[in-house]
Amino acid sequence: MIAELRESFPTATLCRVFGVRRSSFYEWAQRRSQPQVRREELKAQVIKLHAESRESMGSRMMSKRLKAENISVGRSLAAALMKEACIVSKQRQPHPFRSKGVEAFVAPNRLERNFTPSAINQVWCGDVTSLMVGKRWFHLAIVIDLYARRVIGWAFSLVNDANLVSKALRMAADLRQREPGLMFHSDQGCQYTSRRFQNELTRYGILQSMSHRGQCWDNAPTERFFGSLKSEWVPGKGYGTTEEAQIDIVRFFMYYNRTRLHSYNGYLSPIAMEQKAA
Repeated sequence: MIAELRESFPTATLCRVFGVRRSSFYEWAQRRSQPQVRREELKAQVIKLHAESRESMGSRMMSKRLKAENISVGRSLAAALMKEACIVSKQRQPHPFRSKGVEAFVAPNRLERNFTPSAINQVWCGDVTSLMVGKRWFHLAIVIDLYARRVIGWAFSLVNDANLVSKALRMAADLRQREPGLMFHSDQGCQYTSRRFQNELTRYGILQSMSHRGQCWDNAPTERFFGSLKSEWVPGKGYGTTEEAQIDIVRFFMYYNRTRLHSYNGYLSPIAMEQKAA
């Protein structure tokens, strides 16, 4: 009652009328305000993390990120805070462009959707996607180690050919130890069926595996990665220059490997997952 009447009457007068010590009232008022202050602090942290993820985080991932920072917030509270802050997670959009090529050598599907290798450097997956830069397509090839979904190789080019995927493979091979029996899995794109790319695999002693024709889920981890890249990071209006695109996408690789939490990894980042396995 006193709190409601304070705007119209002096606090001292109200406390005297209701027989309440002023010190007791101020102590009560301070305790009452603390939950609201705490909620505003949490909301500010939610807004910060959402911005860092380029508006990609949903309530589940938000809750996991807050807990990783020793802030205990459940998914329902995270969702409520996001709603109060008027922020939502971006939704993944399908890409209209699909590159075409002439079929050459096709390797058998040795992976058979076994996306859970037991160790690092057992299975690498590769794929290519295209991004709009200015008024033309800019192509990106990646290599991912399936154990922790870590991006270990990439390459950019205005030409979507065997040189592009070979460059990404060489980066991965230069950075990582190649275990006996290492498998590289991809779709049946002309880049991967080319003699040039097969020679690169032979050079590094890597066994080739390919998805069945038309079965995108045979290479689901890379499909999901590109979906995350485009929905979480790439600006809605695209990039103005190739240099801008390369710098920004490499920044995403760093964020993805070091910071972004993955449900597949038990909500650890790829690097943290690999360090845990070491």
